[in-house]
Amino acid sequence: MVWPVCDIIGSVSQPGTLPKPTKRRHLRRVLIFVGVIYLLMCLGCALWQRRLIYFPPVFTAQQADVMAADAKLERWRNAACEYIGMKRMSPTQPAAGRVLMSYGNGSCAIGSGRYADAIQQVAPLDVYILEYPGYADRPGAPSQESIFRAADEGLQLLPTNSPTYLVGESLGTGAACYLAGTHPDEVAGIVLFAPYNRLADVAQYHMWLLPVKLILVDRFPSEDYLRNYHGPVGILVGGQDTVVPEKFGRRLYDGYNGPKRLWEFPQAGHGSVTERNADDWRNIVDFWRQH
Repeated sequence: MVWPVCDIIGSVSQPGTLPKPTKRRHLRRVLIFVGVIYLLMCLGCALWQRRLIYFPPVFTAQQADVMAADAKLERWRNAACEYIGMKRMSPTQPAAGRVLMSYGNGSCAIGSGRYADAIQQVAPLDVYILEYPGYADRPGAPSQESIFRAADEGLQLLPTNSPTYLVGESLGTGAACYLAGTHPDEVAGIVLFAPYNRLADVAQYHMWLLPVKLILVDRFPSEDYLRNYHGPVGILVGGQDTVVPEKFGRRLYDGYNGPKRLWEFPQAGHGSVTERNADDWRNIVDFWRQH
C-alpha cells in the first residue's frame, strides 16, 4: 500500500509541536537557567547578608553632639576615652539602679533617647544606651561578634552597687539575651520589644525560597542564651508586626522557664509596639521588682 505524502509528513511533525528530543533540550535549558539564577541569589545573600541586617545611620562627631544635646544625652566613654554609647543619669540620686539599652538595626543611641524619657518618668534609674560599632560616629563595623563584644564591655563598665536591667528592641533583643545568658548574676531583669527566638528563623521567614539557615553568619540565637538566665523576662509583641512577626516573640516566651510576662498589642506594628506610655513602663518596672 502506498501512503499519501501528506500523511507521512503529518506523522513526523504536527503544527505547533516540537519533537520529543527538542522538548527535552528546551526543558533542560530552562532548568539550567533557573538553577543558575537561584545559585546567584544564594551567592548574593551570602556575600551581602550583613547589608540586609544592619542599617547604620552615620553622623559626624559634631552632628552627634548637637543631636545628643537636644535629646538631653551625654556621651558614654570607656577608660580609654573611646565613645561606646549615650547615657542620662536619673534626676533623683542616688539612683535605684540602671538600665542598659540595645536598640534595633536601623536606630542609634541618640535615636533611643525616648526610652530614657519614658523610664525616668516612672523610676529613678540611670539609663545607658549602647552604640554598635559602625553606628552614628562609633568606629568599626556591625556584626554579631562586634555587637556582643561591645555589649560585654558596656555591661562591665556599669556600676555594681544597685540592680542592672536590660532593655532590648528588635535586633537589640539578641544582644540583651546574650548578656543575660553570659552574665546571669549581673542582670536583675529584662524587657524585650519585638523579640525573636532566633534571628535565623526570622530571616528564613522573609526569604523562604533561599536556604538562609545554612547561609546566615550572624544568627543571634536568643533562646539558647536565655536557658542560662533565671530572672524576670518581659516580652512585648505587636499583632501587626510584619518585620518580626509576633510568633517569633511567642516562641521565645514559651521556651523560657523563668519568671516571665507577655504583653500583647494586637493592633501594634513593629515600630508602635515600642511606643509605650508611663503606665506600661510602670508595669514593667513593677514586674522587675516583684521578682
